[in-house]
Amino acid sequence: MPLTDSPDILRAMTSLLGPQRARMPAGAAEAAGGLVVVEPASLDELSVLVRHCEAERLTLAPIGSGRTVGAMRARPAVVAVSLNSLARIVAYEPADMTASVEAGLTLGELNRRLAAHGQRLPLDPARPDTVTIGALIAGAKAGPLRLSEGTARDMVVGIRFVGHGGRAVHGGGTVVKNVAGYDLMKVMTGSFGTLGIITEVSFKVRPVPEGYTLARASFSSLTDAFAAGMRVYDALSPIHLEVVSPGLGGTLGLEGRFGLLAAFCGNGAEIEYQRARAVELFGRQSDFFEGAEAQHLYQQLRDLDFESAALSAQLTVLPRALGQCLEACQAEFRAHVGCGVAQLVLPGAGLNGQKGAVLARWRQAASQGRGFVQVIHASRPAEPELPFFDTPGPGPFALMRRLKAAFDPAGIFNPGCFVGGL
Repeated sequence: MPLTDSPDILRAMTSLLGPQRARMPAGAAEAAGGLVVVEPASLDELSVLVRHCEAERLTLAPIGSGRTVGAMRARPAVVAVSLNSLARIVAYEPADMTASVEAGLTLGELNRRLAAHGQRLPLDPARPDTVTIGALIAGAKAGPLRLSEGTARDMVVGIRFVGHGGRAVHGGGTVVKNVAGYDLMKVMTGSFGTLGIITEVSFKVRPVPEGYTLARASFSSLTDAFAAGMRVYDALSPIHLEVVSPGLGGTLGLEGRFGLLAAFCGNGAEIEYQRARAVELFGRQSDFFEGAEAQHLYQQLRDLDFESAALSAQLTVLPRALGQCLEACQAEFRAHVGCGVAQLVLPGAGLNGQKGAVLARWRQAASQGRGFVQVIHASRPAEPELPFFDTPGPGPFALMRRLKAAFDPAGIFNPGCFVGGL
C-alpha cells in the first residue's frame, strides 16, 4: 500500500537518504510543495529517490524557492525535492561564452560569478537571488529584458534531468551551434517539473552592456502611453520597454499616472543618439536616469510584486493587440511593449468567489488578441474551478497527454500542475 502518513514517509525518506537529507517542511512555501522535504546530495541519490517514489507510488515535486509550486498546488505532493546541494557551476568557458550550471544555483549568484568576466545570463525574473536555475527553466521565467534578449528557450543549449526509472537524460551540449537534443530542451523548458527533475542546464551567455540609461515619462491614459511606446519600439532599439498602470507605478515615481519606461544600451554615442530621439518620440517631458539611479529604477520595475495580490496572471497576445486587450481586462498591469506580454494584477482580499469571473474576463480579452492567460498567483482560499492554464484544443491536448505518458508513465512528477491537470 502507498504511504500517506507524513511520519511514515519521513522515516522512509530518512532510511533512503540519511537523517540529514529528509525533514518536515519548515515554512509555508515548503509545506505547499510536499508533506516531506528531501535534499539529495548527488545525482545518484536523486535517481534512487525517483525509483523509490515510482515503486511506492509517491508523487514528488521539485520546489526551487517554493513560490511557484505553492501557488499552483491545490494540495501538496508527497515528496518535495530541494536541489540546494546541487548548486555548482560545472563548466564555464568565458571565451566561448557558455556555462553549464547545476539546477540548485540561483540566477543571482550565477550572474555575480559571470560578472567577473564582464558577462551575464540576461534573463531577469523578479528577485533573481530567490530563483534557482531549475525553477528558471521549468517555469520559463523572464522579465523586462525579454524584448531584446529573448526568453529561457533562447538561452539554453543543453539540459540534463532525471526522469522515469531514475535515468539521467541529457540533450544538447555546451557548443552554441550544436542542435542535437534541440526538441528535448524545448520540451523541458516550461514543463513545471511534470516530466522530470532538471539537474543541469548549459547556457550561452552574453557580455554586460557598456552603458545603460533608463527614460521615464507619464501619461494620463493607457492609449497615449501605448502610442508613445509603439513609436519608440518602431524607431529605436530599446533593450526593454514597459507601460505600467497607475496602481503599480507608485514605487516608480509615476504619481498615479500611466508610466512609460524605455531603456537603452551601448557606447556613449549610441546612448546619446537614442536619448535624443526618445525625447522626440515621447512627445512630452521625460526623465532620464544613469548609473546607480538607472539600475535602482530597473530593479524596482523588474521586482514589481505579483504574488501578494488576490489574483495575478500573465497575458500573452499579438503585440499590436496588447493595449486594446489591457483596456478590456480592467486590471492593474505591467506591459512589455513589443512583446505582446503583460502581467495583470487585481489587488485586494475581497474577491472570494469572484476570482473565476475575473479570470474569465481576462481570458475573453486574450482570445480577442489571439492569445492566452496563465495564472501567476491566486490568494487562498483558491476557488476549486480556477484553472491556472487555458484549456487547449483537442489536438494539442492529446499531444500533451502522449508526451506526459511517455516521459512519466508512473505519473509521479508534479501531477496536476500543468495544462488540463496533467
